[in-house]
Order: sequence, then C-alpha cells, then structure tokens
Amino acid sequence: MHVRNLEAAEPFVTADGSTIRELAGRVALPSVNQSLAEATVPAGGATTAHYHPVAEELYFITAGEGSLRLADETRDVRPGDCIVIPPGVEHKLTNTGAGDLKLLCCCAPAYRHEDTVLTEDVPAGGGTAS
Repeated sequence: MHVRNLEAAEPFVTADGSTIRELAGRVALPSVNQSLAEATVPAGGATTAHYHPVAEELYFITAGEGSLRLADETRDVRPGDCIVIPPGVEHKLTNTGAGDLKLLCCCAPAYRHEDTVLTEDVPAGGGTAS
C-alpha cells in the first residue's frame, strides 16, 4: 500500500507556471496511468495558456474563485466545480478572487513537462501562478 499526505508533498512549478504538490504520479507515489496534484493560483495570478497533446485533465476546484478558458469558451469556476479538459484543447486558469484559487488536478497519463505546449509568452520571471 502506498500513502502520501499532501503536507509531505514538495511543491514544484509546472511548465505552465502553476505551483503544484503532487500526491500521486511520476514525482510522488508510483501511479502508472495518472497523476493527482493540488495546484494553487494566487490572487491576481493566472497560468500561462497551454495545451497537452496527450493528457486529459480533470480540474476540481476546492477553494477560491476564478475564470477558466477552454479554447474559445470562458466560464467562472468555484469550489465544487469539476472540469474535463480534453487532450489538445488550449486552456488558461485565472484567479479572479481575493485569496488563493486551489484545485485538484488529475492527468491521465501522468503529468510530464514534455506534454505541455505553451501558447503564449511566459511573463518575465516565470509564470504568474504559484
């Protein structure tokens, strides 16, 4: 049995500028076909627009409020919302609230930097999410 607690997960920055703490996947527990991580976007922050050629993602919003753009559609998101992001669909998550926007992100197959294609320039100093 493999168990990992979120508090023990070391944060790292993904290719889109998000800071995540992986619970299962290539960095954490030995998950073969998927990964699960908590991501945080600070107030006023956003991920860099991007897509994943191979991975399907699920976002489950746990705290804060934001705006998520998938291709040419934008929707407000809040705690309790679950969003399916198909492979190849450009997306960008923006924190529109006063506090941190937190979400659980599941990728299948597991997250890899190499499966992230940025579609806008990264701001000076890196991504705006943390």
